[in-house]
Amino acid sequence: MKDGKFPRSRGALLADAVGTTAGAVLGTSPTSAYIESSSGVAVGGRTGLTAVTVSLLLGLTLFFSPVIGGLAAVPAITAPVLIIVGFLMISVVSKIDWSDFEVVFPAFLIIVLMPLTYSIATGIGVGFITYPILKAVKGKWREVHPIFYLFAVLFFIQLAFFGH
Repeated sequence: MKDGKFPRSRGALLADAVGTTAGAVLGTSPTSAYIESSSGVAVGGRTGLTAVTVSLLLGLTLFFSPVIGGLAAVPAITAPVLIIVGFLMISVVSKIDWSDFEVVFPAFLIIVLMPLTYSIATGIGVGFITYPILKAVKGKWREVHPIFYLFAVLFFIQLAFFGH
């Protein structure tokens, strides 16, 4: 940063946006270079050699893909990772307004269903479904942005017809 601004950030942000969009179109998880890049810089990697080394090591992992794919289907292996992710995400729980049932119940379902279903997406999807429903039942449907209703319908379709 120079004087509170990021010089030449347009190219990096554009690359990140294109990568995320292309990943979504191809059906993969969104790709983002921000955390990985900042992690590399934090440990001293400031040249292109760091990126080349990481890409070569990633290329080597492709040979182990069938083994990893088989192991990834075993809940005893994936559950601990999801629990660790949940542990890292739990700090946000202190910011929940615990007096508002319409917020607490969907948040509770998200927190509980992530480890129980072995899927972060399922937990978040159920939260996106229950939040607008609760607001509508309480007569507060106008407080919910229309995009939430769209996401609720899309998540319902995904969970009901295209399960994990």
